[in-house]
Amino acid sequence: MSASGGTKAIVAALAANLAIAVAKFVAFLFSGSSSMLAESVHSLADSGNQGLLLVGGKRAQRQATPQHPFGYGRERYIYAFLVSIVLFSVGGMFALYEGYEKIKHPHELTHWYWPVGVLVFAIIAECFSFRTAIKESNVLRGNRSWKEFVRHSKAPELPVVLLEDLGALVGLILALGGVGMALATGESVWDGIGTLCIGVLLILIALVLAVETKSLLLGEAAGPEETRKIEAAAVDGDTVTRIIHMRTLHIGPEELLVAAKIAVRHDDTATQIATAIDAAESRIREAVPIARVIYLEPDIYSEAEAAKGPDPQATPGGPAQPDTAH
Repeated sequence: MSASGGTKAIVAALAANLAIAVAKFVAFLFSGSSSMLAESVHSLADSGNQGLLLVGGKRAQRQATPQHPFGYGRERYIYAFLVSIVLFSVGGMFALYEGYEKIKHPHELTHWYWPVGVLVFAIIAECFSFRTAIKESNVLRGNRSWKEFVRHSKAPELPVVLLEDLGALVGLILALGGVGMALATGESVWDGIGTLCIGVLLILIALVLAVETKSLLLGEAAGPEETRKIEAAAVDGDTVTRIIHMRTLHIGPEELLVAAKIAVRHDDTATQIATAIDAAESRIREAVPIARVIYLEPDIYSEAEAAKGPDPQATPGGPAQPDTAH
């Protein structure tokens, strides 16, 4: 996995969650707090999720094969999608069930200092993990807001870890609030209410991750900045006079496919056109290094064809961009 895959953030989160899961489960055994049981399962699910991200990153590094000629970069998207499923089922649904059972059949909390102490420890540990994820993300985020970074990042690992750590911190606060209210009022039903809130939180985060990862699995184009760089690099104003139309597709977080129809002069020789295409590919790769696979098709630009607008039949399965060649 590349540096942009956030390996350091994933390992930090994995170490923190494993330690926290053990501590929470011990606290549950001594206190009987359903919030602690839900939180221990949550941390265990998060640990499994980070393991999935590491496995996905490793498998994505495999070399291309005849059956998979564009490589295995999308494995990172698949494993990130699995994370959302685990978070929804193991974390969220279990917490909802446990919260319902605790409200329906409340049990008095014993040894309250165990859950309180573990929750305080867990909050401190999660803060360090969250800080690492923020620091790693800031390297790639640039001037984008956090919402834009999560929605438009092509590498899924850091957004997943960020949302997991944020959910973990909020969940710990909810668990601490549930335990605190149960101790203050003597009504252990508050512990169950805190557990239900944790379940709702985890399901919401899982749904956000599923929606964003689904978009990556379907195939996203290059970002606006990268698209501008590719267009500027492809045209030299001499042999390549303009881009007639272009498609881009991420075949992995750091791998971009570029397919474009470029306009050349009608009196250029085949040798001149072939040389111009090679030069254009070199300029594109220099401007956007992740453009690994490039297909450029030469054609003659036609004002009359351009005036007709886009051809809806040009791209099966979706709306077409203008194809102004004849």
